[in-house]
Amino acid sequence: MDILETIKDQVTANPILLYMKGSPEQPQCGFSSQASQALMACGEKFAYIDILSNPEIRANLPQYSDWPTFPQLFVAGELVGGCDIIMEMYNSGELLPIVKSATSE
Repeated sequence: MDILETIKDQVTANPILLYMKGSPEQPQCGFSSQASQALMACGEKFAYIDILSNPEIRANLPQYSDWPTFPQLFVAGELVGGCDIIMEMYNSGELLPIVKSATSE
Protein backbone atom coordinates (compact mmCIF):
# COMPACT_ATOMS: atom_id res chain seq x y z
CA MET A 1 0.00 0.00 0.00
CA ASP A 2 1.20 3.50 -0.80
CA ILE A 3 2.37 5.40 2.29
CA LEU A 4 -0.04 8.28 1.63
CA GLU A 5 -2.90 5.73 1.55
CA THR A 6 -1.64 4.32 4.85
CA ILE A 7 -1.65 7.80 6.39
CA LYS A 8 -5.15 8.47 5.04
CA ASP A 9 -6.35 5.17 6.55
CA GLN A 10 -4.80 6.06 9.92
CA VAL A 11 -6.36 9.52 9.93
CA THR A 12 -9.83 8.26 9.00
CA ALA A 13 -9.75 5.20 11.29
CA ASN A 14 -8.97 7.19 14.45
CA PRO A 15 -11.31 9.93 15.71
CA ILE A 16 -8.34 11.61 17.44
CA LEU A 17 -4.83 10.95 16.14
CA LEU A 18 -1.60 12.62 17.18
CA TYR A 19 1.50 12.14 15.07
CA MET A 20 4.28 12.83 17.54
CA LYS A 21 7.87 12.12 18.47
CA GLY A 22 7.80 9.32 21.02
CA SER A 23 4.70 8.34 22.99
CA PRO A 24 2.43 10.24 25.39
CA GLU A 25 4.14 8.41 28.26
CA GLN A 26 7.63 9.05 26.88
CA PRO A 27 7.59 12.01 24.48
CA GLN A 28 10.85 12.63 22.64
CA CYS A 29 10.51 16.39 22.27
CA GLY A 30 8.97 19.24 24.22
CA PHE A 31 6.38 20.06 21.57
CA SER A 32 5.13 16.47 21.47
CA SER A 33 5.04 16.47 25.27
CA GLN A 34 2.91 19.62 25.42
CA ALA A 35 0.52 18.41 22.72
CA SER A 36 -0.02 15.00 24.31
CA GLN A 37 -0.46 16.54 27.78
CA ALA A 38 -3.16 18.88 26.43
CA LEU A 39 -4.97 15.95 24.81
CA MET A 40 -4.71 13.81 27.95
CA ALA A 41 -6.15 16.70 29.96
CA CYS A 42 -9.24 16.58 27.74
CA GLY A 43 -9.97 13.15 29.21
CA GLU A 44 -10.65 11.20 26.02
CA LYS A 45 -8.69 8.33 24.54
CA PHE A 46 -6.64 9.19 21.50
CA ALA A 47 -4.40 7.31 19.12
CA TYR A 48 -0.83 8.31 18.47
CA ILE A 49 1.85 7.34 16.02
CA ASP A 50 5.52 7.73 16.85
CA ILE A 51 7.07 9.25 13.74
CA LEU A 52 10.58 8.48 15.02
CA SER A 53 9.92 4.75 14.71
CA ASN A 54 8.03 5.26 11.41
CA PRO A 55 10.48 7.16 9.17
CA GLU A 56 8.36 6.68 6.05
CA ILE A 57 5.40 8.36 7.75
CA ARG A 58 7.69 11.10 9.09
CA ALA A 59 8.97 11.76 5.57
CA ASN A 60 5.55 11.79 3.88
CA LEU A 61 3.09 13.20 6.43
CA PRO A 62 3.99 16.85 5.67
CA GLN A 63 3.06 16.19 2.03
CA TYR A 64 -0.26 14.62 3.06
CA SER A 65 -1.21 17.31 5.56
CA ASP A 66 0.50 20.30 3.97
CA TRP A 67 1.94 21.00 7.44
CA PRO A 68 5.74 20.97 7.82
CA THR A 69 6.30 20.34 11.53
CA PHE A 70 5.52 17.79 14.24
CA PRO A 71 3.46 17.03 16.23
CA GLN A 72 0.34 17.04 14.06
CA LEU A 73 -3.14 16.55 15.48
CA PHE A 74 -6.01 15.19 13.41
CA VAL A 75 -9.55 15.20 14.79
CA ALA A 76 -12.40 13.61 12.83
CA GLY A 77 -10.13 13.25 9.81
CA GLU A 78 -9.16 16.93 9.70
CA LEU A 79 -5.83 18.51 10.54
CA VAL A 80 -6.14 20.71 13.62
CA GLY A 81 -2.52 21.82 13.61
CA GLY A 82 0.73 21.60 15.51
CA CYS A 83 1.79 22.29 19.07
CA ASP A 84 1.19 26.06 19.07
CA ILE A 85 -2.34 25.71 17.72
CA ILE A 86 -3.12 22.78 20.04
CA MET A 87 -1.94 24.77 23.06
CA GLU A 88 -3.81 27.92 22.01
CA MET A 89 -6.99 25.90 21.57
CA TYR A 90 -6.48 24.08 24.87
CA ASN A 91 -5.83 27.30 26.80
CA SER A 92 -8.84 29.06 25.25
CA GLY A 93 -11.15 26.09 25.89
CA GLU A 94 -11.69 25.35 22.19
CA LEU A 95 -9.92 21.98 22.16
CA LEU A 96 -12.11 20.16 24.67
CA PRO A 97 -15.43 20.40 22.76
CA ILE A 98 -13.75 19.34 19.51
CA VAL A 99 -12.20 16.31 21.19
CA LYS A 100 -15.47 15.43 22.95
CA SER A 101 -17.52 15.69 19.76
CA ALA A 102 -15.07 13.48 17.85
CA THR A 103 -15.35 10.72 20.44
CA SER A 104 -19.14 10.88 20.73
CA GLU A 105 -19.82 10.40 17.01
